[in-house]
Amino acid sequence: MKHYIIISICLFSCTTTFSQEPKQVAGDRDSRRAALLKRFPESDTNKDGVLSARELAAHVKKQQNSPEMQARLKRMLQRFPEADENKDGKLSGEELRKYRAGNQNKGTPRSRRNNAPKVVATVPDVAYGDHPLQRFDLWPVPDTKKPTPLVLFIHGGGFRGGDKSLLKRGLVETCHKAGVAVAAMNYRLTDTGPYPMQMHDAARGLQTIRHRAKEWNIDPERVVCFGGSAGAGISLWLAFHDDLADPDSDDPIARQSTRVLAAGAMNGQPTYDIHTFRKWFGVPDLAMGPAMPAFYHIEGESDINKPVVKALMQDASPITHLSQDDRVSVYMTYSRPDSKVTRDTESAIWVHHVLLGLKLKAAMDAQGLECTVTAPGMPAEKSPYDSLEDFLITKAKEAQTAE
Repeated sequence: MKHYIIISICLFSCTTTFSQEPKQVAGDRDSRRAALLKRFPESDTNKDGVLSARELAAHVKKQQNSPEMQARLKRMLQRFPEADENKDGKLSGEELRKYRAGNQNKGTPRSRRNNAPKVVATVPDVAYGDHPLQRFDLWPVPDTKKPTPLVLFIHGGGFRGGDKSLLKRGLVETCHKAGVAVAAMNYRLTDTGPYPMQMHDAARGLQTIRHRAKEWNIDPERVVCFGGSAGAGISLWLAFHDDLADPDSDDPIARQSTRVLAAGAMNGQPTYDIHTFRKWFGVPDLAMGPAMPAFYHIEGESDINKPVVKALMQDASPITHLSQDDRVSVYMTYSRPDSKVTRDTESAIWVHHVLLGLKLKAAMDAQGLECTVTAPGMPAEKSPYDSLEDFLITKAKEAQTAE
């Protein structure tokens, strides 16, 4: 949704200028188009390296009409029926933009990383460690007698940033209506330490929730997790990695399981191995993304062939831990369509590329495991789920239904 709104604003400013426009305005317009072209190289349909007004308009229309965007607009209409300005029962991207603009200055509390109103937790900042970032927010289902399933959100940010407040405002309401609790977790970032700290923090947070499940009326056996980018990678890592529970530990939290029933991924990575990225994209000199050196505590390219670094890269990659005894289901959604990656492609594009989801799907298909992948121009064929949220809730409640 954020991408669509940004493009719409740019489209309006780009297409309402004339031949007499000031040079500064034209320069600003061209710079905005150049920036959009870097983010969405597939929009340059004639491959001349310039994003024309017609190409921009076509790209906006394609984004607006994508199945994923339509599903989002449908959900937003349910939450904000007053945004349907023409009262036709459908919410357009332009109607949503106007509605958000009209509410921008009404004093609603904001998160520090997005423009959505911050979701105030019922049970905020529960500590699962001594570090200030070892915290999670929790929204138990109110007024319920039986223990409920749980959807756990793990934020993204390249392992260098992000915050649990990035949880979408409507998810808690949607899950509660379905009888499912919600949690959102922070974890230590790479300015504190490298892998596996981030994954182990998420595991410890999950173990803490399970240890205190009775307190919040949560069923510890019915937990699913999801996240965007780095949070997606952590979710997949938990899904496939061997259980970190230590049944012989004196610590009751450490005795809890770290496995989940299902994982959702938004622009997620099944690998964090630069060698694998280069192989999958067929680009042997693909440069590392800026987040990778700190994640592995290395200087850069000169260290990637060291045996200890290679072993870390393999261990950090969720796909490495996929095995025949796994029973997990995965739903992956990507913001951009399938496009060619070259050595000049920005890391922000290839590290969130739908090819990564397709590679994981092929590996899971070979194991007979359920994996759904969606992207613009690539709808989920024969998928029983309307959206990522529908997948998470369905999987969280499946075991309950079977009882």
